[in-house]
Amino acid sequence: MKGVAVVERIPVAETLLTPREVADLFGVDPKTVTRWAKAGKLTSIRTLGGHRRYRKSEVDELRANYFKSNS
Repeated sequence: MKGVAVVERIPVAETLLTPREVADLFGVDPKTVTRWAKAGKLTSIRTLGGHRRYRKSEVDELRANYFKSNS
């Protein structure tokens, strides 16, 4: 159609957390969070600078199971 703009839906960016933010949520050391990532309990994303970031949605899911099993 002439004169009609097509707007594509851009997905909302996933919230990423630093190792310190994840560690604070669990009450553990940031190195523990890195160990969890290496063990496959949590997926890490590397920034261009090589730093690890973690998806908030995945952290929330792990957190729900972590505190359920540790109660």
